[in-house]
Amino acid sequence: MELKFASILGAAALAAGLATSAAAQDYPYRDITTAVVWGAGGGTDTINRMIMAEMEKHLPVSINVINQTGGVAGSNGMVYVMNQPDDGYTLVGLSESNVTAAVQGGWDKKFDYWYPFIVGGSPDLISVPANSPYGTLEELVDAAKAAPGTIPAAASGAGSIHHLNLLAIENGAGATFKFVPYKGSAPGQEAAIAGEVALVVTSLAEQAALIEGGQLKPLAMLTPETADIAGMTVPSAFDVYDGLDKYLPLKQAIGFAVHNSAGDDVKAALGSAFEKAIAGDKVAEWAAANNYDVGGQYGDEAAQIFETLEANFAYTLQELGAATVDPASLGIEKP
Repeated sequence: MELKFASILGAAALAAGLATSAAAQDYPYRDITTAVVWGAGGGTDTINRMIMAEMEKHLPVSINVINQTGGVAGSNGMVYVMNQPDDGYTLVGLSESNVTAAVQGGWDKKFDYWYPFIVGGSPDLISVPANSPYGTLEELVDAAKAAPGTIPAAASGAGSIHHLNLLAIENGAGATFKFVPYKGSAPGQEAAIAGEVALVVTSLAEQAALIEGGQLKPLAMLTPETADIAGMTVPSAFDVYDGLDKYLPLKQAIGFAVHNSAGDDVKAALGSAFEKAIAGDKVAEWAAANNYDVGGQYGDEAAQIFETLEANFAYTLQELGAATVDPASLGIEKP
């Protein structure tokens, strides 16, 4: 009996010792998973795979990237990560488009649920298939005015920055397209190339290879600046329609986040690895080659950027009649 009791005590002590040892280990001591809320091949997915590979170099563990798509404005992926422990071992790969999930009924939380990291972003443009009959933005808009709501347009998911930019074009130019949502930029671009839609609104970074390969024809940048790509200058839509400056430009902020309730040690470790990765030559070279501007903000600075985006996007959607939840009811202050 005494031997059996001693064995039980020994096993309990061993278990307690192992638990104490695990608890005492510095974060991170096992692999991390980043769940990207948008589809594989899109801007958010591509940026996260790049930055996680660079951050791995400054951490003792690997970071695995998966995709958790669907829902409203990426809400499925955010809810998935929200339901994981806030121990820093499950991150969410996201973008500025996710700030609209709440006002569209995707979930009931403000974006300050997250502690964000911003890698960067790329400007949006509107393009058509290479064999499209439309050679200019004016021709496309005139066709939409002549047959409102009949010309199909891809712009990722409802509430994404690309969708907001499409809404802005509609309002600024006085045209109405038939919005067809897709689970990310890549599927929407593929739909345009296949002729399923007549136009696509995504970022220059996402479209660059398709433009250079002659599969997409760019009509206009949705920023005040023009852009040079594939030996051509893409004009600014601002030069064509004066009313656009009321709605545009809307800027990207792509990166990842951890639960805001995560421990200071988690935030510090991720912040240190992020800073080192952002400062490396690889990120700068990748951004230049892929038409991205590098951000590098995280923590309070990034949170402030997302708070501003959340307010602007939420009330823009409300003004455009695309919000299903009053931003004020969520505690989002009007800018």
